[in-house]
Amino acid sequence: MDATKPAILWDVDGTLVDSEPLHEAALKQALCDTGLAPPRDLHQHIIGRDALEVHGWCRQQLGLTLDLDDWLDLCHRAYLSSVKSLKPRAGAVALFRALRDDGYRQAIVSNSDRMLVNANLDAVGLNMPGLITVSWNDVRAGKPAPEPYLRAAWLLGVEPEHCLVIEDSLTGAQSGLAAGMRTIFWPESDTTTMGGAAAANGAATPEGAKRIVDLDHLAAAIRESRIQ
Repeated sequence: MDATKPAILWDVDGTLVDSEPLHEAALKQALCDTGLAPPRDLHQHIIGRDALEVHGWCRQQLGLTLDLDDWLDLCHRAYLSSVKSLKPRAGAVALFRALRDDGYRQAIVSNSDRMLVNANLDAVGLNMPGLITVSWNDVRAGKPAPEPYLRAAWLLGVEPEHCLVIEDSLTGAQSGLAAGMRTIFWPESDTTTMGGAAAANGAATPEGAKRIVDLDHLAAAIRESRIQ
């Protein structure tokens, strides 16, 4: 293994897999099942947030009365019913496999529940023996706190400064930066196609992160990155 290669820490939802539409559809279904109408701008309020934050927002802004456990059960059932249709983000899973074959250490770091992380990885064929994964259930504070990425580095046995984070959301990128890691920001949508809070949450480049515009740019940035 080349000691100059950084460890690559991948976010899942929106970065490795195109799961954001499924998450949003599941959330909308869960809200409808409780008699609440999902707002048109729901996406901009939930992108990058963990389950606890989304539940709190729905209680405060939409009048949700379910407790967290019942709410998660409803959302998870809706999501898992459609997860077989999940697709990888274009080229991302292939890049993950190519980097693995080239000797890069890699880990998965998600703000989602362990059940959903495993289901996503199964759906795109990445749930392999020995893969290091960190979910919302594995930490005390999810993204944007640094703990998820620091835990992944510890599990890999590498120093934070030897890690390279790949993220699509502002929340996730802030987590990588707070962990003292080099962070690549690869949003699914450009700021020209998003407005208001959506741009702030999903496409505005966080200070300190390197913005990537396409898959080729991402692959080049990873392979050019070296441990000093």
